[in-house]
Amino acid sequence: MAFTNAYSIGNDQVVAEKISVDPVLSKTAQSTVTCVYQTHIANSWKNVTFLWCRNLMNHTLNVMVHSSEGEMQHSCKVDVKSWHFWSKKGMKSFEIDGSQVNLYWDLHSAKFCASPEPIADYYVALVAGQEVLLLLGDLKKKVYKRTKARPALVDPILFFKKENVFAKKSFSSRAKFDERRKEHDIVVESSTSGPRDPEMWISIDGIVLIHVKNLQWKFRGNQTVLVDNQQVQVFWDVHDWLFSSVGPCQGLFIFKPGSVEAESDREGSSRGGYDSTCSETTSTYYSTAGAPEFCLFLQAWKLE
Repeated sequence: MAFTNAYSIGNDQVVAEKISVDPVLSKTAQSTVTCVYQTHIANSWKNVTFLWCRNLMNHTLNVMVHSSEGEMQHSCKVDVKSWHFWSKKGMKSFEIDGSQVNLYWDLHSAKFCASPEPIADYYVALVAGQEVLLLLGDLKKKVYKRTKARPALVDPILFFKKENVFAKKSFSSRAKFDERRKEHDIVVESSTSGPRDPEMWISIDGIVLIHVKNLQWKFRGNQTVLVDNQQVQVFWDVHDWLFSSVGPCQGLFIFKPGSVEAESDREGSSRGGYDSTCSETTSTYYSTAGAPEFCLFLQAWKLE
């Protein structure tokens, strides 16, 4: 979709390219969750990507480390659905810029819902130089006991999440719009068949915040909503839901904290956008002004 590239976190070209080259998933019906973090590894900032994938045959976790310029520095895969109990808990070592990095995971008791990403009872951790640089999951005490490492001085930042979801009418995801607050449940529901005009509802934490009537005329749009007293921009493009004859048909939703006015002010400021700060190596990179902003891309594939 042109809409994807036109908006796609315009202040991060690396992520925009990642979106544009993703494989078409309609033939494989593969649910995926991609989370990109920024953290400090080997004296420089890195983008660490966790890609959870699940289809009828496989369930995997891919971990990739890129430089801030987008160069791939390491990639490894963990088989989540393995029949071997031992492979659901393990460790892999690799080098990044001459420094040893260890990837630890324990998924043998992980709990899952519809998403390929676990919701509880698991951990995945990156450890280097006696520091836990990045930690996913809720079993934090087990990580520190197993690795004998301390927490990193600066927390990593989740700045990008993309989810591919397959369903008939209802599509769900979870996201934090502020790392200091709770995770929110996001649900998109639609009615695009039958005698009535097509409609769409977008709810967060069970509250309908956007109701689009006459969807055949308003298949692309945006609106700013309030979530826990925080403004969140919501963009949608569901043209293919209504006018494509080849299925599954894709709808795209973008959730981005902040208001449109604030976005315009930043674009007009002298310091520029995110590109000017993504390669910073000082602690000011994590200041309120310089930190990358979170964005959720939800790709909703409608099944007939």
